[in-house]
Amino acid sequence: MKNFSYYRPATVEQAVSLLENRFGNTELLGGGTDLHDLQKEYVSQPARVVSLGGIAQLQTVQVAEKSVTIGAGRTLASISEHPQLRQLFPALATAAGEIAGPQLRNMATLGGNLCQRNRCWYFRDEHSNCLLKSGSTCFALDGENKYHSVFTQGSRCVAVTPSTIGPVLIALGASVEVQNAAGKRLVEIGRFFKAPNANGEREHALASNDVVVAVQIPVQGLTNAHYEVRQKLSSDWPIVQAAVSFQGGRNGEKATDVKIVLGQVAPVPHVAQAAMRAIENQSITEQTAAAAGQAATQGAKPLSQNAYKLKLIEVAVKRALLLASGARPYWLA
Repeated sequence: MKNFSYYRPATVEQAVSLLENRFGNTELLGGGTDLHDLQKEYVSQPARVVSLGGIAQLQTVQVAEKSVTIGAGRTLASISEHPQLRQLFPALATAAGEIAGPQLRNMATLGGNLCQRNRCWYFRDEHSNCLLKSGSTCFALDGENKYHSVFTQGSRCVAVTPSTIGPVLIALGASVEVQNAAGKRLVEIGRFFKAPNANGEREHALASNDVVVAVQIPVQGLTNAHYEVRQKLSSDWPIVQAAVSFQGGRNGEKATDVKIVLGQVAPVPHVAQAAMRAIENQSITEQTAAAAGQAATQGAKPLSQNAYKLKLIEVAVKRALLLASGARPYWLA
């Protein structure tokens, strides 16, 4: 690991003042569960590391009548265990509580989960000069791609979006509060994520001198749920995930204002428009949820090794809808 200077500012303003107008030389440190991996893998070699762990402003949770504001420095464990968040946003609490294992959840932060780099093994390999490391080739297109994107239109890089919190926040209509030297601004979460296609680009739309301060989620009384398909139940990345939200949808009532967002299937969280249309104004039953799951695969173009994800998309969407509707999770019996 390359030697670096370490800074631990006490305010967001101090952190912003330490940042530069380009990525790479200075990097922000949340919980350290991603940046330190990248440093040890010789993918990221910053000369300066700015820790956000000493900024009290980033640790708060503010629950108001019309919105909830969660500081970007809150750990995933504290989010999953927060009683009001569990009541209002069970999808968020469930997703946060399923990430990795307890050691990582007690270190990793909300902001870090949103801003982390992708997990493609070619990108993480110091010897592979891929598209995102000044090369001209996405090696996953013709290489080992069983965990990569199945919705790849318009993307030169086919690594999947790494954030498992992102799809949930999109389903909940959240916004991200961002601060730089010019002040604060709100970024709609659906516009926050970006598919990187060249060296120097990140998996988000932030500039190098931006700091994520908080996430704001409107309180709209949405029924919501989250479901992941993974190979093992702990300390593993999901293969496919689905986050859903809607009005109504319980006790035979029809679901309206439906949002269905997929993770781990595209370079950015994928809003499944066809699935949303399939379930809109429908009562959620085994049959209608299954139909929505099938519709969620529309437009997919699997790579050579990941067509199996299409069936997993169907399962994830169906089970997320059933969970949100209050159905018994029979698959756990």
